[in-house]
Amino acid sequence: MAYERTKLVESASFRRPRTTVVSSTITFIFVIISLMLVTASGKKITEVTEDNCEVCVKFLTKFIDTLDEATKSNPGKIEADFRKTCKSTKGDDNRFCYYVGGLEESATGMLSEMSKPVSWSMPADKVCMKLYRKDEQICDLRYEKTFDFAKINLKKLKVSELRQILSDWGETCKGCTEKDEYIRLVEETMPKHAPEAAAARQKSDL
Repeated sequence: MAYERTKLVESASFRRPRTTVVSSTITFIFVIISLMLVTASGKKITEVTEDNCEVCVKFLTKFIDTLDEATKSNPGKIEADFRKTCKSTKGDDNRFCYYVGGLEESATGMLSEMSKPVSWSMPADKVCMKLYRKDEQICDLRYEKTFDFAKINLKKLKVSELRQILSDWGETCKGCTEKDEYIRLVEETMPKHAPEAAAARQKSDL
């Protein structure tokens, strides 16, 4: 009896508590799920292109092309010109300016991360890579769908798309409830915002 009692005590001392096993299993599952989520959340960008960082690359390319030689070599002048350019931006360009720090209401700024590389004649995609390392939101920006206004059939567009066109143009269709009303305003304001397309449409009777 004493031997059996000793054996039971030894067996109990080596038996792992059930709660500990369950806890370890839950922890293991949690770790696996976390790793899966990290993997699925998206790969880090290792090289910036127009495809994976569209707004930054296209906006900076156009901006750099507007700089004269005296400005291009001076970070301070580059930043001043960038702020000036940002004042007239809309949509995703405006959001890009906000992230970089080109707007008065920008919460943070990375202007020096942009201006210094530009002054070294670094191409836009390389500058965007530097900005991406500071704030990954930079490469989340994508331009809205663009339209060929000279050829597009406005009647085939959705109301949301017509609203987007008007919004991009800084126009508001006040009191509009019908699709025809949005189409009418797009047609009326097209000569102002897309004169070449408006002229082409008149020739083709669209």
